[in-house]
Amino acid sequence: MSDVSWGKMRRRAIGALAALLLSGVAATAQEAYPARPVQLIVPYPPGGNTDLMARALQPALAKALGQTVVIVNRGGASGTIGDAEIARARPDGYTIGLSPNTPLTAQPHLVPLSYSLDSFRFLCLVYDNPQVLILGRGTPFQDLAGMVRFGRTGKEALVYGSPGQGSTQHILIARLLRQAGVEALHVPFTGAAPMAQAALGGQIMAFVESPSIPVSTGLPVAGTFTAGRIAALPEVPTVTEAGFPIIGSSAGGLVAPAGLPDAVAAVIQRACAEAVGSESFQTAAARLNSVPSYAEGPEFQQRFAAESAGNRQVLEDLGMARD
Repeated sequence: MSDVSWGKMRRRAIGALAALLLSGVAATAQEAYPARPVQLIVPYPPGGNTDLMARALQPALAKALGQTVVIVNRGGASGTIGDAEIARARPDGYTIGLSPNTPLTAQPHLVPLSYSLDSFRFLCLVYDNPQVLILGRGTPFQDLAGMVRFGRTGKEALVYGSPGQGSTQHILIARLLRQAGVEALHVPFTGAAPMAQAALGGQIMAFVESPSIPVSTGLPVAGTFTAGRIAALPEVPTVTEAGFPIIGSSAGGLVAPAGLPDAVAAVIQRACAEAVGSESFQTAAARLNSVPSYAEGPEFQQRFAAESAGNRQVLEDLGMARD
């Protein structure tokens, strides 16, 4: 055999061995996920509903993954700052997020954003919380009918808050006030926690949020945006009972940047299913009057896609959608 032929064979053998070793390393890396702590971005400040749900899920998710889960709050701009960070993260499973519907299904219809639904891999739905109308401390009314009467006394007599223009909560109360013929003053906040503090301080008179907020603040609930009364709040009527047929909820789940490998996504999805079904999460959610609701990635994505289309129409009807 010539020296040239022997050299070619040697190079081929070395190349094949290198490829085999690299594939083995890659396979080992995939099997080892997660090999270090996982960052869970919450696109709202601490103390709000999304943050509370993330902290309720955190221990069970960490246990199921066998790795530390670190919550990082990135509040602002109705959740879009945090969701933009999730979308542009490296798709390796070490940066994921717990996002509610607002930044994904409503905000893209209001302002130009760096992301869309296609920028994310939908991993699992975690919760689907009913929404309630909450009154501020010291308001000159005690129920929904009183709020409507007060709101009709003058333009912007009623001051209400929301966790951001075009949020699920803003859309629900805006629809309610429009049906009631009330022109109110809207004050947007970075999230539920600062908004609740403003309600406790008397700066706003009403807002819509999940039942976990009145549980943690003691603020009164004047109505629910549900088909029937909430079991945990049987004395609180629905807004439909008051003559305003409006139903809505705040759902959220785990998302990752698009391009996340299937093998990594499968690990997170299995851990998510285990965490949502865990006794610790179920108990924590019950204390917050929240509703655990697991759905796999494709179903989760389809739900948000349908909601996005519906929100587009609602925002157009309210004159809020961008061209």
